[in-house]
Amino acid sequence: MKRFSLIIALLSAVLLLQNCKKDTVTATATSNTTLFAVVNDTTWIADTVRAAITYNSATKTKVFTCTGIGTNKEINVALTQNNAINTSGFPLATFIVDNTPDLLMSYYTMQKNSSGAYVLAPQGTVGPGSGGIIISAIDSVKRQITGTFSFTSLKNTYDSQGNIATVTLDHVTAGAFNNLPYTFKSN
Repeated sequence: MKRFSLIIALLSAVLLLQNCKKDTVTATATSNTTLFAVVNDTTWIADTVRAAITYNSATKTKVFTCTGIGTNKEINVALTQNNAINTSGFPLATFIVDNTPDLLMSYYTMQKNSSGAYVLAPQGTVGPGSGGIIISAIDSVKRQITGTFSFTSLKNTYDSQGNIATVTLDHVTAGAFNNLPYTFKSN
């Protein structure tokens, strides 16, 4: 009788375990913001965004440009594809700032000029190896582009003898553009 009770208990335990399902949590991070980044450890969101792809038939180049402005800051990207064809798309690839002018990135902040007016002024330069962009999706029918970017801008301030007095680094990380609408122009 004990043996029979033990077998029933084991079968009940097996059936109970088979009916138990492990809880699975699936999370997806999404954003409706078309352009954003983390600038010096603070999240920045562009209020105004312009993007375009321009094909030049004489030079066989295609240039993707993107400008985002918001909260007294501006981020610019200009990415050139050489030996391009006349289509409104762009290659899905990783592009790194190097010694060529193929990828130019810049960061501007609001400053007073010599006249006392506030203007967006460049915050240094983005040198070779200090930035990049990944084009991860493009819909040439809807003319929307998606990708990520990051870079470091370096600005030297000089003293009256021409020596570097201060070095300012601005880190733009975790930048992204999501289904960013763009215009296409062919020259």
